[in-house]
Amino acid sequence: MTETRTLPPSDDAIREAADALVAGELVAFPTETVYGLGGDATDDRAVAKIFEAKQRPSFNPLISHLPDPESAFELGDFDERSRNIAKAFWPGPMTLVVPRRAGCPISLLASAGLDTIALRVPAHPLAAKLLRAAGRPVAAPSANPSGRVSPTTAEHVLAGLEGQVSIILNGGPCSVGLESTVLDLSGGTPTILRPGAVTAEMLAPLAGPVAMAGHGAKIAAPGMLESHYAPALPVRLEATAPETGEIFLGFGEVTGPEGSETLSKSGDLTEAASLLFALLRALDRPGAKGIAVAPIPEKGLGIAINDRLRRAAAPRA
Repeated sequence: MTETRTLPPSDDAIREAADALVAGELVAFPTETVYGLGGDATDDRAVAKIFEAKQRPSFNPLISHLPDPESAFELGDFDERSRNIAKAFWPGPMTLVVPRRAGCPISLLASAGLDTIALRVPAHPLAAKLLRAAGRPVAAPSANPSGRVSPTTAEHVLAGLEGQVSIILNGGPCSVGLESTVLDLSGGTPTILRPGAVTAEMLAPLAGPVAMAGHGAKIAAPGMLESHYAPALPVRLEATAPETGEIFLGFGEVTGPEGSETLSKSGDLTEAASLLFALLRALDRPGAKGIAVAPIPEKGLGIAINDRLRRAAAPRA
């Protein structure tokens, strides 16, 4: 358990919270929508801690927060339309999903292995100060255990995550109280993946016709497709050893053939989560028959790891 401290919105507290983020710790902070559970978006292990703290059942893509639009433009591929939308609605309760740039430092775990990233520039002045002080993108889903009501005060965060987060910056109640609109601009038709304070009608003058991703719609929220996060090679689960021509991805000590990797030599599920997507990509090599993956315990973060592995191994369309 981590000692959780609630700090006032002073310059000293912001500096201390920024230092904690840089050190790989989790910090809860207010935005105009809800309080976010922040971790360094470029640090695989810090991102894994976010999923662990939230007891999140699957590795859904996380939103990375930036202090200004220019910082976001360095991370994603923004065409003229998406830049105009960003300039119109940032800072504010709007998340944009765009293709990630080559060399983008955001953790693959934060983007759930996708080739897109979700970015937001919050309007809350305390969040902006923290993000500038941290000097890096901060991944931050709502600061509550998964499935619970989103927190709009520091007291809500403490009630749900005491012992899971190092610092809570107390910026008072959130003004909007509803998560940001998530707009997918990575395809042809702009699509709202999650409705929020910015509506389709507000977006139409800049975005044109806007689709809504509803239940059963062809375009779903990232992470919901059955065969997703899949390498080109077939993936075989619950493997105790690789078959001829397979590459082995183990859990614990691995003595397999040359080129084998392990998610964690010590059997640490947090480490395994932090390496999952990077290793799946690294093992997706030409000339191999497939990737054999060792059993992962179905507990804690192992539940989310197994969820993603089952999607990677699902029959391809």
